[in-house]
Amino acid sequence: MPQLFEKTTLDNGVRVLSERIPSVRSISVGAWVHAGSRDEQPSEAGMCHFIEHMVFKGTTRRRMHHIAQRMENVGGYLNAFTSKEYTCFYARALDEHVARAVDTVCDLVLNPSLPEKEIEREKDVVIEEMKMYDDTPEDRVFDIVEETLYPDHPMGRPVIGVEDSVRGFTQADMQEFMDRYYVPNRMVIALAGNVDHAKAVRMVEKAFRDSTRAPNEVVRHTVEPERAKPMVVEERPIQQAHLVLASTAYDVHDPRRVSLSVLNTLLGGGMSSRLNQNIRERYGYCYNIYSFVNMHSDTGDFGVYMGTDASRVEHAEKLIFRELDKLRQKPVTGRTLDRARSQVKGSIMLGLESMGSRMMRIGRQELYYGSYFSLDEILDMLDAVTPGDLQQTAQDLFARERFSVVRLIPNTKS
Repeated sequence: MPQLFEKTTLDNGVRVLSERIPSVRSISVGAWVHAGSRDEQPSEAGMCHFIEHMVFKGTTRRRMHHIAQRMENVGGYLNAFTSKEYTCFYARALDEHVARAVDTVCDLVLNPSLPEKEIEREKDVVIEEMKMYDDTPEDRVFDIVEETLYPDHPMGRPVIGVEDSVRGFTQADMQEFMDRYYVPNRMVIALAGNVDHAKAVRMVEKAFRDSTRAPNEVVRHTVEPERAKPMVVEERPIQQAHLVLASTAYDVHDPRRVSLSVLNTLLGGGMSSRLNQNIRERYGYCYNIYSFVNMHSDTGDFGVYMGTDASRVEHAEKLIFRELDKLRQKPVTGRTLDRARSQVKGSIMLGLESMGSRMMRIGRQELYYGSYFSLDEILDMLDAVTPGDLQQTAQDLFARERFSVVRLIPNTKS
């Protein structure tokens, strides 16, 4: 499939990225802000997520219902999400509506009106969202995991924040936060699909023409290595126990991240993975079991999740550690590596059929690396992984003493 990546940095510092795919008739546009929940002070916990909600309540150019209709009226889609390290507002549409998509996402990040009446109403919405997550055991157990791995650091707080901080947000607080972080040098506008780069640059220049926000340098508080608690147990009125084994791991800049990605797929990615075959299929202990990797700018974490009957938690934990120990003690065969590597490659290449996935990929690459990795470069990195690399990574990360064990178990008294 033909493709063309281009990047332009505007005079105000905004970076415009595009990946042109002439064979499609759609586009995906994302306005990325290099600010996430880790950038919040304790009193600001949940601010990024709350702003994500509030920008859809109206801008100085459009009322709330006009924003909702802006893309839907032409068969498009508009949404946003917040993470630990960035926030993204994105639109999908037919390529003939690219100007409308660019204008809409830029309007959201540049001109939100933040109406006070809507702020108070949205606080209740977000707090109901908190309750929804808190009532979902699989979500709750991962909140505990993050608190355990990153104690006393914003990385350990839920992206959504906490009720006390959200209740205290004011219009002035949000405006000050946006003036600090929603600045040109911390923004990336990424486009993927049938789009002309030069035209896209002109669209972004027009959108930012009247913006008065000045570039701003913000220093993040780095994550200092801390010894996490070895065991955390919380009881809930639930039917099933939820078990997570987790430890800190590599950040996005560590070259070993590639071997960890392959190892993660081999261990817990899909029905053929070792965890699924040896714990679900052999023992029938669970419906859902998988491993996971999260990589951030200066830290990362790895772990295994499963849901099981409370009576099986102890044995299930031993079985998981047994699989981790196998990977430490003996290198996998070349054939096993080839299968896992092919699975990773297939996942990447299938994702490239989506313009949304392409836009997300180039946006994240710019925020983390300031550069673009082509598909061939990524595949070459995967091909360079050896069985010895996998074993070394397992030996680095899978020692039992590195792990925190988090159990969310049924409350037997209820």
